[in-house]
Amino acid sequence: LGGVCLNWGCIPSKNLIHQAEMYHDLDRMEAVGVQIDRSGLDYAAVQAGSRQVVKTLTGGVAGLLKRNRVEYIRGTAKITGKGEVTVDGSQKLAARNILVATGSRPMSVPGFEFDEQRVLSSSGILAMTELPESLLILGAGAIGVEFAYVMNSFGVQVILVEALDHILPTQDFETCAVLDSELRRSGIDVRVKTRAEKLVRDEQGITATLLAADGAAESVSASKALVVFGRIPNTQGLGLQEMGVKLDERGYVQVGDYGQTSAAGIYAIGDITATPALAHVASAEGEMVVEHLAGLTPHRQSVDPDLVPSAIYCEPQVAGFGLREDQALDQGRAVKKSVFNYHGAGKTIAVGKPVGLVKVLCDPQSDELLGAHIVGHNATELLHELLLARSAELLPEDVGGMIHAHPTISEAIVEAMRGVNGKPIHG
Repeated sequence: LGGVCLNWGCIPSKNLIHQAEMYHDLDRMEAVGVQIDRSGLDYAAVQAGSRQVVKTLTGGVAGLLKRNRVEYIRGTAKITGKGEVTVDGSQKLAARNILVATGSRPMSVPGFEFDEQRVLSSSGILAMTELPESLLILGAGAIGVEFAYVMNSFGVQVILVEALDHILPTQDFETCAVLDSELRRSGIDVRVKTRAEKLVRDEQGITATLLAADGAAESVSASKALVVFGRIPNTQGLGLQEMGVKLDERGYVQVGDYGQTSAAGIYAIGDITATPALAHVASAEGEMVVEHLAGLTPHRQSVDPDLVPSAIYCEPQVAGFGLREDQALDQGRAVKKSVFNYHGAGKTIAVGKPVGLVKVLCDPQSDELLGAHIVGHNATELLHELLLARSAELLPEDVGGMIHAHPTISEAIVEAMRGVNGKPIHG
């Protein structure tokens, strides 16, 4: 219960990040004279803690289903007829409508196949109970960056490799540059514009051939490799195409309003559709579909990707939504840009987290908020004030003129919004 997010994704990884952050911040205690002995770290206990969190929350989901009288059946299902699902080849279930939410799995690439011993998937590294001496991470998306932070915080030597121009390629380049600098400062070997051409396993670990943009090749070795090249939808073997459900060339289910597929009575949500592969998107889509089927008025007909927040939970955190500056440049689109650095908000200095920035992009004529991007402490929490402003069609002066408590990091949002029209107080 709970899918990948709860069992082998968002929840256990955030617990590991939390424990890594506490361990990393022990330096702060040493700075005030407290002597810390780090020799007793038991990573098996760290990993067990993350699994206990999963157990607690899956139990909570089971309780919710029971209290709402939802029948839960474990098994392998296939759609075998109109309004019919067969479980484990024998049990027949009938319903007026079928909602498919089978999620995704790590993408396996030839030459980089997972064995979960030397070459790990995102699930494999969450199951790991011993820290490797060194780790090569191939792919610097959200998963790669978060685990680079976790492993580095626990003392693992990390090499982080990304084929595109910067880490977190789907995020704003200016916020990513701040994170890149902090990861390097912490000792992570970050390689961008670099491809892994070959991966060899042996008794000692793995050896990879890395090819830089200038054509230079280098051989690097590590105890283990984490391969996070992306995810693929779980749409095979479900009977979808036999029922007339259309898939695109990548295997994603094509859907219209309210998640309706091309087959009457069959709906699809989450990672098996081409919408952003995020747990909160799947949840919103699930609510949308069932409200529609229940004859209620849903909050939405489909998910607007410009209103979907993204969140990366390393330290500093990265969060954003809507238009990015590089997209505006590619489109030849003029924008008003305002950036306010974290260190201008007194709270960030007080709590020792001065690295970061708030960046907002607005329409130059109407001042409509088109996108916002934050890097820094608690960025994933702060972002939602700006997302609410965008959803409610508030203008920069509406947010900039609102009294915020002092001292708070959210004062950086006030200053960024004031800066849209050149009126920051502390900038």
